[in-house]
Parts: sequence; C-alpha cells; structure tokens
Amino acid sequence: MKFTLSWLKDHLDTDATLDEIVEKLTQIGLEVEAVDDKAVFKPFVIARVLTAEQHPDADRLRVLAVDTGDGKPIQVVCGAPNARAGLIGAFAAPGAYVPGIDVTLAVGKIRGVESHGMMCSERELQISDAHTGIIDLPEDAPVGTSFAAYAGLDDPVIEIGLTPDRADCTGVSGIARDLAAAGLGTLKTPDVKPANGEGACPIEVMIEDEDLCPGFALRMVTGVKNGASPAWLQQRLIAIGLRPINALVDITNYVTFDRGRPLHVFDAGKVAGNLTVRRAKEGEKVLALDEREYELTPEMCVIADANGVESIAGIMGGEHSGCDENTTDVLIESALWNPMNIARTGRDLGIITDARYRFERGVDPQFMVDGMELATQMVLDFCGGTPTEPEIVGYKDYEPKVISFPFSEVKRLIGIEVPAEESTAILKRLGFGVSGSGVEVDVSVPSWRMFDVEGKADLVEEVMRIHGEDNIDPQPLPSHGAVNAKILTTLQIRTRAAKRALAVRGMMESVSWSFIPAKHAELFGGGSGALKLANPIAADMSDMRPSLLPGLLAAAQRNADQGIGDVALFEVAATYEGDTPEAQRRVAGGIRRGTAALAGGGRHWAGNGAPVGVFDAKADAIAVLEACGAPVANLQIETGAPGWYHPGRSGVIKLGPKMVLGTFGEFHPRTLEALDVSGALCGFEVYIDAIPEPKKKATRTKPVLEISPFQMLRRDYAFVVDKDVTAQALLRAVSGADKKLITSVNVFDVFEGASLGEGKKSVALEVSIQPVDRTLTDEDLEALSAKIVDNVGKAGGVLRG
Repeated sequence: MKFTLSWLKDHLDTDATLDEIVEKLTQIGLEVEAVDDKAVFKPFVIARVLTAEQHPDADRLRVLAVDTGDGKPIQVVCGAPNARAGLIGAFAAPGAYVPGIDVTLAVGKIRGVESHGMMCSERELQISDAHTGIIDLPEDAPVGTSFAAYAGLDDPVIEIGLTPDRADCTGVSGIARDLAAAGLGTLKTPDVKPANGEGACPIEVMIEDEDLCPGFALRMVTGVKNGASPAWLQQRLIAIGLRPINALVDITNYVTFDRGRPLHVFDAGKVAGNLTVRRAKEGEKVLALDEREYELTPEMCVIADANGVESIAGIMGGEHSGCDENTTDVLIESALWNPMNIARTGRDLGIITDARYRFERGVDPQFMVDGMELATQMVLDFCGGTPTEPEIVGYKDYEPKVISFPFSEVKRLIGIEVPAEESTAILKRLGFGVSGSGVEVDVSVPSWRMFDVEGKADLVEEVMRIHGEDNIDPQPLPSHGAVNAKILTTLQIRTRAAKRALAVRGMMESVSWSFIPAKHAELFGGGSGALKLANPIAADMSDMRPSLLPGLLAAAQRNADQGIGDVALFEVAATYEGDTPEAQRRVAGGIRRGTAALAGGGRHWAGNGAPVGVFDAKADAIAVLEACGAPVANLQIETGAPGWYHPGRSGVIKLGPKMVLGTFGEFHPRTLEALDVSGALCGFEVYIDAIPEPKKKATRTKPVLEISPFQMLRRDYAFVVDKDVTAQALLRAVSGADKKLITSVNVFDVFEGASLGEGKKSVALEVSIQPVDRTLTDEDLEALSAKIVDNVGKAGGVLRG
C-alpha cells in the first residue's frame, strides 16, 4: 500500500515529521517497507531563459543563456521547439540525475558547443508523458527556488506492508485513523455529502444470488465531459505507481486508494438494457479492460446486460463498456461482493487488481453508498453532468457484533497492566463502541473491522499495538528449583533417536512425498478410496502412502540411474492406513541397495563387498528398536512378512504373539519389477508408535553394577529338529532352562543331510553360562544340561548323537 505524505495529511491533522510518522506506523503494526523522500528532485531549480540563439551547426538546436537566480547566465544547448527568450522552466545542472531518462548529467559538447546542464520536459521529471517541449511555467514562478517544492514533486511516498487481516488500511483514511488513535494527530477525514439527484436511475439492477452480492448501488450521471483529471490527482496516482487514463477512471482509482472502496464506471451508452448480477454461464467469455479474453465458469460472479457479460464482478470491468473521451453518460457502480468468491475467481483467472486485493479481504459495507456519493461529487466537479437518484438493491444495514471484553484479558495475554480507562480510550479512538462499566464492558465492532475482529484476543491486540509493544518490559524466565520435566513427547524423542541411530549406521536421510501413485499404493497394502486425494498435485501422486518403502525404493533407483548404485537411505515419517487420526502411523523405514552394508560397499582390491541381504535389514530394524527403548532381549522374529518382501528372506518383529513392531527383508522380485526398480535391495519398517512405554521406575538412579568374580563357561549343543522348526524357538527353549545362569545363546551352525533323515536339520548352539555365587560343579552342569535338553525336547528337538 503506497501513499504520499500530503495525501495522508488530507485525513490527518498533524505536525509530526516524516521520520516520526514512519516510526509510529511500524510501531502500530503497519510496517513501513520503503520511503521515497523525493531527494532525487532536489537539484532542479526554476530558471529563466534570457536569450535563445540559433545553434551555428544545427537547425533544430538553440543555444540558451539561462538565469538560475544568481545573476550568472549558464549556457545550455536545447532542442525543444518551444525554447525561447523569457521562458521560465525547470533547470538541471551538471551532476544532477534525471529520473525520467535515467541519466546523470555532465558538461558536454553538442555539435561543437558546450552545454552546462539542461532545461527539462515533464517526462524527464516524471510529471507526465509529455516530451515535445520543455516545461513552460507562469511568469510569476519564483526563479532560483526549488522546482520540486513549487510543483509538489517533493511529496514523500510511503509504502507499508499490510497483513491480510488489515483490510481497513487499504485506504489512506484508514491509515490516518490508526495514526490518530496512536496520538500522532487528529483525524479530519471529511464527511461525504450526498449528491442531489434528479429522477430515478433509468437502469435497473437485479441480483440473482445475494450470497455473492449482498448489496449493489448504481447511479447515472448524464452530460459529462470526460477528459484529463486535475494535475494534483494525476500527480498522486503517478506517485503510487498508477498511470492516469482519464478523469472518470482516475476518480475510481483515487477513491479505491483514498477510502479503500473500489468502484467501477460504465459508459451508459454502451450498456444494453438493465443490469443483472448473476453467475457466469459455462463457457461464457468476456474481453476485459486489460485487453485479454477470459473464459468464465458458473462459480464466478459477473455483471451482465442484455447482450452478455459487462464486468467480472469485483475484479475487472469489460472493454466493451469502458469509458473514453467520447463518453457522455456514465453509470457509477459501488457494490459488495463475497470475499471468498472474489479470491477464488481471481486465482482461477490469474487476475490481480487493486479491486480484487480489497474485496477478497473485505471492504466496509457501510461505505458502499457513501463511496458512490463521493465518486459522484468528484465526477460533477471534474466532468460536470447531472446525476440521477441512486439505485440501491439488496443492501441491509450493518448490525455490529458485540464482544464481552474483560479488561483483565490484557494482562493475561500480553503481560502488561493497561488501565481500563486507557483501554477504553484506545478502542474508542479506533472507532469501537464501548458500553458498560466495571471490570467487563461490551465492545461493538465498527463496520470497517468486521472481517478481522472476532473475539477478546483481537481487542487485546488493538489495545497492545496502540499502547505500544515497546512498553512491554523484558522479563527473566522463572527459575526452577528442580530439574525440568521432559519437554518433548515420547514420539518426538523416539523420532530423533531413530534418525540418529540410522545415521550412525551410515544411512542418509531422505524426505519424500507423502503421496504416491495408486499402483505403488496398492502394491504396499494401500489404494483404498479413503486415501485418494481430491486435488493431487500431479496425476501420478494420487494416493496417501501406506508405507515409506515405495518412496525410498524410487529414490534409490534415481540414484542408481545417475551412477550411484550403492546407497543406504532412511526416512522417519508418517504413513496412512485410513483417513482417521488413529490410522496415521509413525514409522522409521530404510533400504539398502547394492553393496551398501554397514561396513561399507563398493569394489576393493582385497575383495568386493557382498550384496546386501535380509540380515542387513534385520540389523537396521533392531538398531532402531533398541534406540527407541524397546525391550530387544524379548523380541521374537517370525515369518509371515507382507507380500512385498521375499517370502523366504524376510521376517516380522513381534513383542508377544500380537504386538507387531516391524518388518524387514529382501524385496520380492515381482514388487521390484512393478516399481521398475532393479538391483540387490533390502529394507525394513519399524512402527515406533507401537513400541510400549517403559514402566516408570521409582528412581532414575542406575542400579548397582554387579560383576561376577567367577569364570564364564561355554557349552556347545547340537539338536536335530524338523526343518520347519525355527531357530528362535530353540533359543527360547534353551534360555528358559535357567534365566539366571544362562546369559546368551547363539546359533553357530546349521546342517542338513541324508544322515539326519528326511525333513530334518541340525542346529548347533553355543550357550554362555555365568555362575553368580559359586563355582559350578560337574553335577550342576549336568543338571543344567539335562534341563536344556528337556526344554528343547518339548520344542520338538533331540540331542544329536
């Protein structure tokens, strides 16, 4: 939002300097992004041409003697056709920067004659586009004084960055209101006087959908003479980056920025019949004022006449009914539009206009009629004409919302004590109505703040920004006598622990999309209708992912396509089993490709690395579980992994018969083929949200370290079992023989042969025995061995002879 200092002072009676205004704007939340103090125009002075002689070597050039007020004529070579003796204009000396032509002047020779500066045209000083001659000032123009001050070019321009909630400050009057409330002057925005209309407006308006258009005001002014707008108006529009067009269009632009009220003017002679506010028809098109044709949809609101669409409501008018120098009768429109519909239409059509900027944030409904009256008065002042009575359709008076406001909320939310009297005064200066007394009052919200003030917290914000954020004293954090409780949740702690555990195992973190192609989702147990996106960012990203593995496999293949085949990737993120919060899982997943094992991969003179396999994935999964605090010693590894794994080289990690903590394995060839992925690949997924919380201990003190002084013993056993008996069953059976003495059991050999019998295998186990209170005797060891053999026998094994 841009405005000039003099424009602001049309609404604010203040003696504050530019610096004070800029500082106060930022303090009250209207952050100043840029200030142009117009210093570039300071070098230009008013000068008189004393003589104008013909250039000796150029027919179109004259050699001027210019008086800048100090009595010392300066020689200037000029090619303007109106250069003559006695002319008073704007002079730029060598060293001055001329903004209109982006040139810094220097002493130079033009056709052999030295020129010590230049007499400037309006375009060179960015006053207008006129450049056929130099500026010609009246005889009473004060020679030797600043041309910028004389012409009003020294008016600083302030640009503020508005947050979307401050629709009331999209007009200069709203900014002035805030500054006045902050004590920087007195608000003096003039009241709008209604124009005296003659007769009813001959054009009627019909609104088909009041949700899209809650109000519409229209007035015809006949007998206007459209030409250039006054210089002061053009100058203000140019200062904020707008190009003056003609008086009628410039008036609507001025009211838009002065009061935050967008308007539109139709050439009444080009409108056929009455106006209808309706939804566009499918495929309907309109040629807009930017000379582009737009195809409309039924979700968009338009203003139409008997011949079709005349305007895209609240965004841009149509070229057909635009006003030009031949316009004699004009329709002035001021309406209210649905902010959401305006925002959606502007986004769909790709149109960004000053009107859309304001309507999608919400304009003051009570100023709808006044905005039309203000524009009417300006049209009468600049273009003449005779107005009709206004045609007002659909508008209902604004009913202010009332908020119960306890003054204690100020202290509770911002931590400073603001007296109730001051809070009341601030709200009243901002235009809020305050009724009642005591510790709680009723506050009515003015129409220009109806879109952003909803409750008590919003009122506290208004009090705080006017009272001054700089009045909030810094406070030290409270001291705690004891150690703080944990701040992060258990899931956050586990997420960090899982990432750290996988990173130290040589894996690189990957961040992939949460949505994947439907084909990939179906391969990994997803693809249900509840997980399909209504508006996917791409056709091949249509489903929420049921697993992290498809994204990781695709990433590994992309690396392989670039020549990096040995990669180890992991991700800790969400997966989705349904469309409810309970069906969202927190999963740590990872894959290894090629020879990217824990010890490193690739080619080496001493022997190439082995391809990754199921046990690499298992080790990664166990590492994550251990880092997250799972009871690793009690885990069971079973068959029955999901179908995307190889059936004979995969497993499921469980804690008890029903609690599944993860899966791992090499991938099924059919899965890799469907994903168009190749190479040696293994992976895992651990459900870190399924890991049970550890039991709380009475104390955080670690138990006493107990080291047995007795030597550990190791005994080897070989058992013959059926081939379908898992090693895990044997390990549990052996460990259960004596949990105090047996500290670990490891499988060190598996043998199958005809000598064992059909369908049989031999599993050799190393059992570590740690005496605790005495040295074991032969009888103790024999008793323990017998118990081990007995336990394994119950699991279906016999001691190998």
